[in-house]
Amino acid sequence: MLPVKQNQLSMRLFFLIIFLLASFIAEVIAAPALRPRAYYVNNKGRDKNNGDINHSFKTIARVNKVRFHTGDSLLFAGGQVFKGTLKIRGYASELEAKPLLIFSSEKGNAIIDGGNNAGVEIKESGFVHIYNLQIKGSGRKQGNNSNGILISNCTNISISSVGITGFQKAGLFVYSSSDITIKHINAYENGFAGISIDGEYGIKNSRQILVSDCIAENNPGDPSNFKNHSGNGIIAGNCRNITIEYCIATNNGWDMPRIGNGPVGIWCYEADSVMIQYCISYRNKTAKGADDGGGFDFDGGVTNSVIQYCLSYENYGSAFGIFQYNGASPWHDNVIRNNISKDDGLVSAAHAAAYIWNSSGEPNQFRNLSFYKNILYNTKAAAIHYAEQSNREAFNFYKNIFVAKSEIIKGRTSADNFSGNTWWSLADGFNVDSVKDFKTWAQKKGKEQHDGKLTGINRNPDFIDAGFTRLKDPHNLKSFIDYQLSKCEKMKED
Repeated sequence: MLPVKQNQLSMRLFFLIIFLLASFIAEVIAAPALRPRAYYVNNKGRDKNNGDINHSFKTIARVNKVRFHTGDSLLFAGGQVFKGTLKIRGYASELEAKPLLIFSSEKGNAIIDGGNNAGVEIKESGFVHIYNLQIKGSGRKQGNNSNGILISNCTNISISSVGITGFQKAGLFVYSSSDITIKHINAYENGFAGISIDGEYGIKNSRQILVSDCIAENNPGDPSNFKNHSGNGIIAGNCRNITIEYCIATNNGWDMPRIGNGPVGIWCYEADSVMIQYCISYRNKTAKGADDGGGFDFDGGVTNSVIQYCLSYENYGSAFGIFQYNGASPWHDNVIRNNISKDDGLVSAAHAAAYIWNSSGEPNQFRNLSFYKNILYNTKAAAIHYAEQSNREAFNFYKNIFVAKSEIIKGRTSADNFSGNTWWSLADGFNVDSVKDFKTWAQKKGKEQHDGKLTGINRNPDFIDAGFTRLKDPHNLKSFIDYQLSKCEKMKED
């Protein structure tokens, strides 16, 4: 037992600690929150300044030392160039309505020049909005070996009205992140892709991502990548709940440094619940002798996804790649509807508007496709091409219009269901499986029939204006009339 005086001293010390602790907590609760402040960066500033409007910082290196708080903003002087990699890590706003804002001040966009490295890196952060900037690298073949903007393990990030060019990897790369909004991005002259989304394999932890009103143009290929595809427009993998809309992909993939599987304008793989809509993918390419180079693609492991109201034309590969590669997760329950393809698949192995391939060899790994109300118009090749490896189950084609140069379908139609389609061979009237009479083919193959009656028609569709597609603005797709049926043809269908 402690002596009485020592015991009293201990009790007094205990109550003093409690009193001081309570006072500290009360002061913290009563203290006003830190007010949001703006930091300015200007070539005429000094890194010894405090960063306010009259005493701006000069370099990105100084900015990277700032500890940002809720509602802060970072303004780069418009029209000026700032060298280095802007790095945001561990930032999280306490209020959704008050994100960290990063943008250009005054007139014109500021340029962040990452040189041989990334332009912007945002890691393990939430509620950051970047807009009205240009992000520049030294060039995919001039020494850069990184991504333009990297968003990694983040949530609630918004990137808008940003140009990204000169990076060997992706212009914009989103990895293992959620609730991301990407709008009005112009990603051009990058290597691997204009815009790339990826996550951890098997987890699909990149999710709830919107890509809207973006342009992925002239992203030729990654000169250091000899093992896999590069030169994609917009690509999404290991992800779920992705929407890609009102986007353009063109002239990508022409300088991939290998022969093998190739790039595609807009596509996904190992992905669930992807919506690709109101997009235009045209004149995309692949390396000489390589595969793909198509417009759109649902590749290995895609499930519960939709391509709709899109336009594809004059791509090296097919308008619609429908692929399952060996080792991928099962591919199933996907929809391709209300799209138009004009003269796709003329250079690489597709030789058709829609190309179907399954290297897994297992039909139950590649099943349940609904392909309907599409127009496949090909004056130089087939409408559909089944690769030699294309085992599948429950592929349904209905109410489409198939127009081809000669043979409408190449390969084995297998047990696929065709119902209510319009068929036309420009050279032969009808030509499928070397049969040139529609009724004979339908009866022989058990296609286009219901209760003994034909459901499809063999007739040249009288389009208002077909074969000269030049549309480049996705917002005009809703009023696009080139492939609408004439009044006379509509009356026949009715």
